[in-house]
Amino acid sequence: MSAELTQLSNKNVTVAPLVLLSVVDHYNRSVKDTKKRVLGVLLGDVRGSTVKVTNSFAVPFEEDDKKSSVWFLDHNYVEAMSDMFKKVNAKEKLIGWYHSGPKLRGSDLEINELFKKYTPNPLLLIVDVQPKTVGIPTDAYIAIEEIKDDGTSAERTFVHIPSSIEAEEAEEIGVEHLLRDIRDAAAGSLSLRITNQLQSLQGLHHRIRDIAVYLQRVLDGELPVNHVILGKLQDVFNLLPNLSTTTSVSQADASTGAELNDHGKAFTVKTNDDMMIVYLSSLVRAIIAFHNLIENKIENRKSSAIGEKKDTSKSDAAGADTPKAEGADGETEKGSGDKTENSRK
Repeated sequence: MSAELTQLSNKNVTVAPLVLLSVVDHYNRSVKDTKKRVLGVLLGDVRGSTVKVTNSFAVPFEEDDKKSSVWFLDHNYVEAMSDMFKKVNAKEKLIGWYHSGPKLRGSDLEINELFKKYTPNPLLLIVDVQPKTVGIPTDAYIAIEEIKDDGTSAERTFVHIPSSIEAEEAEEIGVEHLLRDIRDAAAGSLSLRITNQLQSLQGLHHRIRDIAVYLQRVLDGELPVNHVILGKLQDVFNLLPNLSTTTSVSQADASTGAELNDHGKAFTVKTNDDMMIVYLSSLVRAIIAFHNLIENKIENRKSSAIGEKKDTSKSDAAGADTPKAEGADGETEKGSGDKTENSRK
């Protein structure tokens, strides 16, 4: 048993984010707001000491709440779905099963024995769909035979294996877009801010660690020098605030001799520089808006003046035509009066 434990201690389980999303979706659709659990099959690949879980699918499962030994699992459904997944991606093999836990239960050993029909050493992954603490919501186990002290009998038991969440670049982008607008309505604003800051710091720590490992491998000669990557890293370092400022004493705290924090002052200077750019941009935008407003008023005044000139010219033209019409009428009347007098004569 010691040799088997030594071999298992070197194993590591990596879980793709797609598996976590599938398990949570399965739980929300089936047994949300209940004490029941959901169960499914894990698909992936085993390469040396690394067990990579890349996909999963749900399985119809029922069990008695009072008696854990009474349960039902659809064998035919597992076999049919496994055959269909092989047609889609032959590299993904059945490597184990999962349930929503959140802890081990009495029937897990019996269910694990059932999955030995499909894989010799099945992996059990417990996914906590409602985590109470910040961290990885997965626990991986593999069943081994434990020999008792008398050496006459053995029994099966689960051994914990370290697990981690790993994703490719495309998966990381997809998960970030999915989780961007998710908010817990029951949590307060302070809790959300602290959680977001903690997750941001953890992500920054991982990125800095990857950069340090890469630079160390380049320095040791394990990787060739890539000037494009080094140029990008130099740009990142150039954007960082200047932390080499000297420590100074403020006038307000001169009596107590309190000194300003170098890092705080450097970040303050960097923030002021960034805010100056925003301030200047706002001023330019306001000036442009005022200029457009003045231009619009000038155009409106010009158009109104042109309209008034057109109305004045039309009224003058109408006044000039009216006397001519009256004169013509007068001449007509005079002519008719002469004709009348001539006829009388």
